[in-house]
Amino acid sequence: MKTLRFLLLALFLLPLFLQGQNAGAPQTASPGNVDWPVYNGGLDGEHYSTLSQINRDNVSKLQVAWTFDAGDAYPSSEMECNPLIVHGVLYATTPKVNVIALNAATGKLIWRFDPNVDPKDPSHHLRIIGKMRSRGVAYWSDSSAQRIFATARQYLYSLDAQTGKPDPAFGEGGRIDLRKDLGPDSSFWVTMTTPGIVYKDMLIIGSTVAEALPAALGDIRAYDVHSGKLRWSFHTIPRPGEFGYDTWPKDAWKYIGSANDWSGLTLDPKRGLVFAGTGSAASDFYGANRTGDNLFANSELALKADTGERVWHYQTVHHDIWDRDLPAPPTLVTVTRDGHPVDAVAQTTKSGFVFLFDRETGAPLFPIESKKYPPSDVEGEVTAATQPLPTIPEPFARQKLTADMLTERTPQAHADALARFQKLRSDGQFIPGSREGTIIFPGYDGGAEWGGPAYDPESHLLYVNENEMAWVLRLVEQTPPAKVVSGKDIYMHQCAACHRQNMRGSPPEFPSLVGLSMRYSDEDVARMIYDGGGRMPGFARLGHDSIRALVDYVYYGKQKKVKSKGPSPYDLKYAPDGYNKFLDIDGYPAIQPPWGTLNAINLDTGKFAWKLPLGDYPELAAQGMTNTGSENYGGPVVTAGGLLFIAATSYDKKIRAFDKENGKLLWEATLPAAGNATPSTYEVNGRQFLVIAAGGGKSKDPSGSSIVAFALPQ
Repeated sequence: MKTLRFLLLALFLLPLFLQGQNAGAPQTASPGNVDWPVYNGGLDGEHYSTLSQINRDNVSKLQVAWTFDAGDAYPSSEMECNPLIVHGVLYATTPKVNVIALNAATGKLIWRFDPNVDPKDPSHHLRIIGKMRSRGVAYWSDSSAQRIFATARQYLYSLDAQTGKPDPAFGEGGRIDLRKDLGPDSSFWVTMTTPGIVYKDMLIIGSTVAEALPAALGDIRAYDVHSGKLRWSFHTIPRPGEFGYDTWPKDAWKYIGSANDWSGLTLDPKRGLVFAGTGSAASDFYGANRTGDNLFANSELALKADTGERVWHYQTVHHDIWDRDLPAPPTLVTVTRDGHPVDAVAQTTKSGFVFLFDRETGAPLFPIESKKYPPSDVEGEVTAATQPLPTIPEPFARQKLTADMLTERTPQAHADALARFQKLRSDGQFIPGSREGTIIFPGYDGGAEWGGPAYDPESHLLYVNENEMAWVLRLVEQTPPAKVVSGKDIYMHQCAACHRQNMRGSPPEFPSLVGLSMRYSDEDVARMIYDGGGRMPGFARLGHDSIRALVDYVYYGKQKKVKSKGPSPYDLKYAPDGYNKFLDIDGYPAIQPPWGTLNAINLDTGKFAWKLPLGDYPELAAQGMTNTGSENYGGPVVTAGGLLFIAATSYDKKIRAFDKENGKLLWEATLPAAGNATPSTYEVNGRQFLVIAAGGGKSKDPSGSSIVAFALPQ
């Protein structure tokens, strides 16, 4: 009897002992992957679930199980969140970057945290101006606490996962300011659109910073989950004595910014390695002040998760002047080589390629060729002589736009597109920007985008959705600042690259400023210019008088004169004339379809298993023009049930399920707004759910704020 009692006591205490042993360990899914506890499903970023209750045979029966509307959509707002599900609770962010906890079985609200309430004056609610983006939150727990980490503006918050209240032990009042710990100037705009990743008792993060100068440094950082104190920092623009310093001009880290990981991180806890893909250095399209290859911009990085020490790197673009950021977190996969399993890292790119590296050494697992490209003819620019391109797999996006690929939707649309095309340069990848205009194809938004690919460990297929749109990069000479400048001068120098000289912008990404006085007060506009928001950096450096003159011009059309601060180290001779999609006269892509595709690539062989157009324009489909594909944002999810789920399409508001083996469409449903996000799948009380954030914001349709869960009928 004593032996039996001892055995029962041991069985009772064993889970508590193991919980203590694993305190602060990396969070992984529950057995059977019942939860979805990490952004994109797991530390490896595979977007994969072992759940199979919903499968090929029954997916056609999926129906809405519950819907939660956060109720905070606003014009052109987005909801890019990939929800986390832990122990039956769903954690997500809303269009105004509120953090919510829902009952994952019913959608009932448990708690809500609003970071837009002024902590110094709880009765004051900050007005939202411009887009706020969040792709989700990070979760951490030990034997005594659970935390949710979320970002709003420049602040990273630590919230009690059970109550939603800020942890008073973390930073100052439950938050830290991301602008700190970044070198010589802590006033530059910094935020996070993508959640960090947890390793032991650290939260490792990237950041989103300005894409034109001045910009904050893009350091990758690790913070203590208990106190919010900085544990380590990796300098993506090296300091003196650090590896890569000689690939930049002297002291470039003091005046060049960005080279940041904005798309997210993945983690190999067994090896203690964290993986990141970085973006371009600022400014995106003209680099005369940063001659050299510019490590570690546009680089795949493997760092020691304990210390931030570099283990290996591979630069995918040298001296980037095309905004060729690595747009998605690296995906940790296992492939077969010579009959043996090899742990690897797959990285998709905006230019339409997949790089595959050995996870431990960084050695390429498919051949990469170094290809020569012509130099720039724009004064001061020194382009890299060569760029690396994988030879296998073949690119998943077309690489060169030619006249015979222009739209034939109507004779008028074709004639207009041809006339404009003949005035532009279009010679394929890595052709420098020019004064007359250079076609960037695929465009600034990919190729592959931030949703990232899904990987099936059963078949070794990598599923990549991509945009196949052309954009135009045209460089214009900037007038040096005079001693006295007007509000219009300031606008042309600081704002026209995004919002255009006529203030009409490139909606919805870069909104029109026409009629601003009908939407906001001049005080709101001044605060927006000062603080920044969404993709717009703050311009506090301009000073009060210049900001006031800028507001007077944008808001009232007045030409107030102010004293100039004179030349700045951030002034460049050339800047782009805006973010310009190559569209036809009716606003559709000026090229022949497909305008977006879904691809399945075998990473053992590098061969395509299948490829199909993804998405439609409903008004064109009604005219019989179907299977065009469309712009798509958000990634897929693959399951052991034989399915590939994806929403992402910006115009038709659909979520779809495909047979993962052959791409056959098995089910689709229409959402309240476009699901420009990555779905999650999980199981609660024996029932599998598929959930998607439906926020829209990428088209002219109204934005939404719904989270929609699907399940089989009970």
